[in-house]
Formats: sequence, structure tokens, C-alpha cells
Amino acid sequence: MRNEKEYRPYHPHQVFLLPPSPDDWLPEDHLAYFVSELVDSLDLSAIEAPYEDELRGAPPYHPAMMVKILMYAYCKGVYSSRRIATHVQEDVAFRVLAAGNAPDFRTINAFRLRHLATLSGLFGQVLELAQQAGLVSMAHVALDGTKLEANASKHKAMSYAYMQQEEERLKALVAEMFRRADALYGPDKRGDELPEELRTRAGRLARIRAAKAALEAEAKEKAAAARAAQEAKAAEAAAEGRPPRAGKPPRETPADRAQYNFTDPESRIMKDADGAFIQGYNAQLAVDAAHQIIVAADVTAQAADAPHLAPMTTAILENTRQTPQRLSADAGYFSEDGLNAVVTAEIDPYIATQRQKHSDPPSAAPRGRIPQGLPAKARMERKLRTQAGRAVYTMRKAIVEPVFGQIKGARGFVRFLLRGQVKVRGEWALVTTAHNIHRLFAARRRVEPVLAQAMR
Repeated sequence: MRNEKEYRPYHPHQVFLLPPSPDDWLPEDHLAYFVSELVDSLDLSAIEAPYEDELRGAPPYHPAMMVKILMYAYCKGVYSSRRIATHVQEDVAFRVLAAGNAPDFRTINAFRLRHLATLSGLFGQVLELAQQAGLVSMAHVALDGTKLEANASKHKAMSYAYMQQEEERLKALVAEMFRRADALYGPDKRGDELPEELRTRAGRLARIRAAKAALEAEAKEKAAAARAAQEAKAAEAAAEGRPPRAGKPPRETPADRAQYNFTDPESRIMKDADGAFIQGYNAQLAVDAAHQIIVAADVTAQAADAPHLAPMTTAILENTRQTPQRLSADAGYFSEDGLNAVVTAEIDPYIATQRQKHSDPPSAAPRGRIPQGLPAKARMERKLRTQAGRAVYTMRKAIVEPVFGQIKGARGFVRFLLRGQVKVRGEWALVTTAHNIHRLFAARRRVEPVLAQAMR
């Protein structure tokens, strides 16, 4: 007689005799519990304030619960409000954080957009916890950037020259269509009876004109800034008794190749690391070497990295209220103005002056002290050729590039969901805050006493 195999009990429709505790659903050291304790230690009064005086309508979801869901979602690489809402219903960790609540995707998205600026401010609070736990040494900070796709297609962009052609073509086409429409419908109609094609063409013409006006206004703004810079340099030369340098007059009109994207006008066409052109933004990170904590982050529509060196240096000082001993960056960041900003902040800079192929052998290290009379670029080049300088600069890749790998590769953030520079900046702040939470979680034995102190 064949014996039946004995399995462990399995009764999917069996009700529980006693209600289960959510605290038993996950391991004690789970990331969800850590995020919950971390958010409880943060100051959320700026998020709670708008709800305090609003007594009408149904009670809103608790802000702390919503922040926990968002922070944990970003930590797990879940960014879409629809996907977050699905996880709240199906994922145990999300359900633990929601404590039986189930906000839908519209509520989640509305909360994120309403409090985006305040949620961005949580970056500073999390960074302060990392500093209190001794996870930020400021011995070496590395700076780098990456191009991330905008929530817009590059095929929805149009050059200024093509706009001019399209404006003339559409203007003539719309005029002819209006002439025919008047003959068919009469001039005394409201206008909404006009053919759909005519309304579409007229709307496209209006959008092109608005885009042209935006590019022209931007060109005038840049020209005014360039003139002010020229005047400042001329005044400085006059004060030093030098003849002013003659420069080209600033261009008042947009270049023919100037681009405008109709989906996200603030994004720009940029070349990414693989040489492909994308419609995107330039995302910046400054990372501390000790535990790869992000100490400053920003997003701009400026493709070049060099203009970011000075403002990122300022952001590092403001966010940490400390001065890093050394700051390293690749050749894309080198400019004399940026270098002067780093030196003025009493930071030892290690910024490459030119790109070097991996296959090229390193040049021989010079002997003796660096001559004092060398220009800034020559001094930096000689500094990075020394053994000590090369050793510091070599560490740059191991500090900042893995962070981009974790954000883009491990957590899958390769494209912004929001549009416009303000919203994109807030979204990047949430992504970088989630990275720092991961670093705190990795060192939670050192962080837990700090959290306990903050929650008292």
C-alpha cells in the first residue's frame, strides 16, 4: 500500500482565530520598519500645517503615512503613482506602512505635487541624521553629473529656424482656410462650428508663436547677462589700469538651431554618456567618500558641467555647514571661475584639465615643488601628475560613479516623470533622499541611537 506524502498545513481560506499583528509580517530588520522610524523622527510640521486649519470635507490621510509610503517607494525604485497605489494593495511592506489605508493613485500623486517643495526639504534632515551618526567625514567629496531623460520626446522639439518657416506656412494656410470658412459658414457664426482642421491649424500656429516668443525672450535675457559681465570686466580692467578686452556684442536673437520642446519646454536636447542625443536634464551629485552619502544634488537644463562647479560647491557648504578637505571632479568641470570658487571656499581642488583615454599610459610624475608663477590650469595639471594628486583623483570614480549606478541601474531611475525644472528638481531630491536612506539603513547600528534620540 502506497503511503501518502505529508505536507505542511495549507488552508488558504482558514480565518485567523486572533487578529494578526502587522509587526509580525516582516523581519525585525526590514527596510520598511527603518523608513517608518526614520520618518517619525523627521519634522513634518510644514507638511501638516496646510491641513490643520481645513475643517471641511472628509478627514485626509495622515501626512506621516503618505510620506512613509513615498519614501519607501522611492527606496524600492517605484516612482509611478499608479504603481505605488498597486503596491499599497498587494505588497506586504507597503501595507504595513499604510496600516490598513489604501490611497488611490490620484491621492498619492496630488500629495506629492502639493508638497513637492517640502518633501525636497527632507533631504537636508536626512543628511543631518547621517552627519550626527558620523557617516559624513568631508575628507573627500567627489562631484559628477549624468544626463537623464525628460518626460518628453525629442521629436516634439522644433528649432527656431524651422519655427519661422512653419509660422509663415501656417499663417498663409490658416488665412486661406478662414476665407473658405467664411464663405461656407458666414462671418456671424460663433467660431466653434468651424472645421476641426482649421481649429487645429490655428492652435498649432498659436503654439509656434508662443514658442518663438519664449526663445526670443531667453535670447534677450542671455544677452543682457552677457553685457553685464562684459561691463563688469571692463570696469575691473579700468580699475587696474588695463585696456578693456574687446569682445563680441551679445546676440539679441535666438540661433537658428535653438530648440524648443512643446511637451517640456524647460528641458533641452543633450548628449548622454553613450553619445546619443536625448531630450533631458543634467542631474548633479556631490558624494562624500566615507559612506557614499550624497551631500548636494541639483538638476539643470544646462548640458555643460563646468558652470555647475561653483553652485554645487556652495550647496555642499550650505547643506553640511562644513568645508570638505578635498573636492574632485572630471575634466568637464574645469574652468578658472569654478576653480577660483573652490579655492576661495578653502577647499583643496583636484579637477582634471583634459580628458584622458583609459588606454593612455599616465605621464611621468614631475619632481620638485609646483612653480608659483604658473597659470591656474597649468598648476592643476601639474598637481594631478604628482603621485599624491593622482592617488586622490583616482578615488573620484569609486566615490561618485557607483552612486549613479545604484540610482539608475539598481533602482531604475533613468527618466523623470514630472515636467518643468522646478518639479524635476523636487523629483531628484526625492530620489537622492531615498539613496541616503539606503546608506543609513546599511549603517543602521550607528543610526538607531540617533533616531531614538530624535524621537524623544
